[in-house]
Amino acid sequence: MDILNECQNRIRSIALIHEKLYQSQDFARIDFADYIQNMVTHLISFHSGVGGRVNFRLEAADVKLDINQAMPCGLIVNELVSNVLKHAFPQGRKGDLIIRLGVLDGGRYQLAVKDTGVGLAQDIDLKNAETLGFQIVGDLVKQLEGSIEIVRDGGTEFILRF
Repeated sequence: MDILNECQNRIRSIALIHEKLYQSQDFARIDFADYIQNMVTHLISFHSGVGGRVNFRLEAADVKLDINQAMPCGLIVNELVSNVLKHAFPQGRKGDLIIRLGVLDGGRYQLAVKDTGVGLAQDIDLKNAETLGFQIVGDLVKQLEGSIEIVRDGGTEFILRF
């Protein structure tokens, strides 16, 4: 059942991108901050045990992504946030989920997903990921021709640059 629910959330992530495109005045670009807000709100409500315990904050510049960037980024956010909601705050623990989205020099972007949870095990490496979620993240980062960094300090932070 968990696998089917994860697949359903991945499909919802893709459907939300299409929904945002159809609602947009610019059919080529998506307001990605709005997309993140909607998706994370959905994921938090889906993971009913975390509501009220996890404080979500979005710090985002006005970033519009084209469909070729929005689709893999949306799936990356889905995987990372789902992982946070499932594993970062066990046994009723409270904490924060912060997503930052900004523009770098040269027209590149930075997307960071940070939590103040229990932290990611030191032996987990995205390049040699054993879980499907982290394998998906690694493949999508390559598709974006980007890089991803893991910071393990007071929780976990994934920093994607593309």
